[in-house]
Amino acid sequence: MTVLRYLQAYPPHLQEQVRQLIASDRLGAYLQKRYAEQHAVQNDKALYAYVQELKQAFLRNAPAVDKVLFDNRLDLTHRALGLNTAVSRVQGGKLKAKKEIRIASLFKDAAPQFLRMIVVHELAHLKERDHSKAFYQLCQHMEPDYHQLEFDLRVYLTYRELPGTV
Repeated sequence: MTVLRYLQAYPPHLQEQVRQLIASDRLGAYLQKRYAEQHAVQNDKALYAYVQELKQAFLRNAPAVDKVLFDNRLDLTHRALGLNTAVSRVQGGKLKAKKEIRIASLFKDAAPQFLRMIVVHELAHLKERDHSKAFYQLCQHMEPDYHQLEFDLRVYLTYRELPGTV
C-alpha cells in the first residue's frame, strides 16, 4: 500500500481514490486536466505585486507586508511551503518589525490556483496567527475553494514525489 504522507489527515476513501489513480498511472493526467495553465508570477517583484493586490482586496487593515519573495530554501523536508515572519530591527531608539512572506520556489512552476492558495494562507496569518476556525474562515473568504485547493495541492505534492515525475 502506498503511503500518502501529505494526505494522512484525510478520510480513507479519499486516500484510496488517490491510490487508485497512482496504481492506474492516471494521477498526472488528472492533475494536468484540472490545473493545466501556468501563472506569470516568476520573480520576487511580480510576487510582491501579486500579494499586495490580494492584501488590498481582502485585508486592507492588516499590517503592511514589507518583503515578499520566492525562497529556494523552503521545501517539503522542512514541512513549509510558505512562511510568514516578522523580522525585528532596532532603528534609532525604536524596535521595528518588518513583515515578510516567503513562498517556496516550487510554486513558480505550479498552477496559478496553488500559488493563490498558498498566498491566501500566508496572508491570513497577518490577522490570525494560529490555524484556528477563524483562520480557515478568513482563508475561505479570500479563496472560496480554499479547502479543495489545499487537498489538490497535497495530491500534487504526492504526485511530485512519485518515482519518475517532476
